[in-house]
Amino acid sequence: MKKQNNPDAQTGKKSLRFMERILITGVFLWFLGLIVVPFCGILKQTFSKNWHQAFASLTSSTALHSFGITIIICIAVAIINTIFGTMLAYMLTRQTFRGQLIIESLLDLPFAVSPVVIGFMLIILFGPNGWMGRIFSFFNIKIIYALPGMIIATLFVTLPFVAKEIIPILRQFGSEQEEAAQVLGASAWQNFRKITLPTIKWGLGYGLTLTIARSIGEFGAVLVVSGNILNKTQSATLYIHDQFTDLNYIGAYSASIILIILSILVINFIQFISKQKAG
Repeated sequence: MKKQNNPDAQTGKKSLRFMERILITGVFLWFLGLIVVPFCGILKQTFSKNWHQAFASLTSSTALHSFGITIIICIAVAIINTIFGTMLAYMLTRQTFRGQLIIESLLDLPFAVSPVVIGFMLIILFGPNGWMGRIFSFFNIKIIYALPGMIIATLFVTLPFVAKEIIPILRQFGSEQEEAAQVLGASAWQNFRKITLPTIKWGLGYGLTLTIARSIGEFGAVLVVSGNILNKTQSATLYIHDQFTDLNYIGAYSASIILIILSILVINFIQFISKQKAG
C-alpha cells in the first residue's frame, strides 16, 4: 500500500528550503560586499598600475620601520597579556575579595570606550604634566610620544582577550584537582604547570591570537599617544594613514595588503585552535 504524501507537509518543506536559500544568498552577498569586493579592489589598485612602485613602497626605510614597530608592539603585548591576563583570570576564579565584581566588569571597559578616548586618558596619566608623567620625567623616561606609550595603549585595548577566554574554562573546570594536588604536596608552580595550564591551553591560545590580531590593527589609541613621528613612533596602521593622506595610494594599498595577509593567517590559526579544542 503506497504511502500518501501530505500536501501541507510538502508545502512546508518547500517553504523551508526557499527560506534557507534566501538566508544563504543573503549571507553570501553580505560577505561578498563587505570583505571580498573591497579586498579585490585593493589588489587591483595596487598591482594593476605599477607593482614596482608597490614593492618600492613596501621596502622603503619608513615602511620597514613602521612594520618593525608593529612587530615589537605585538610581541611585547602578547607576552605581557599572556602573563597578567592568566594571573587576572586565575585571581578572579580562585579568590574571593571585595571589589571582585567591579574588577570583572571593568574588563569590558576597552570594548565600550573609544580607543581615541583611551589615548587621551593615557596622555592625562603619563603626559609630561600628568599624574604619573612627572615621576617618569624626573627619571628622564619618556612614555607619551614614544614606544612605551604605544605599548601601554595597545595593552589597554587588548586587555580583555586572554582573561575573557580563560575565565569560563577555569570556572567550568573547578578547583578540585588543584586542591587535591596541593594536599599531595605539589608546589604552586607544579600545580599550575601540570594541572591548570593543560586545562586552559586552548583558551589561552585563542585569547593570545585575538590579542595579536587586535595589536596589528590598532589605530586610534596608538595615533593619540605616539605623535605619529616618522621613523620613530609610526606603526604600520599609522604608515598606511599617512600614505593615504599624502595621496600615495599605492603605498597605502600595498601596506594594507600585508596587514590583511597577516590577519588572514591569524584567523586561520584561530580556526585551527577551535578545531583542536573541539577534537
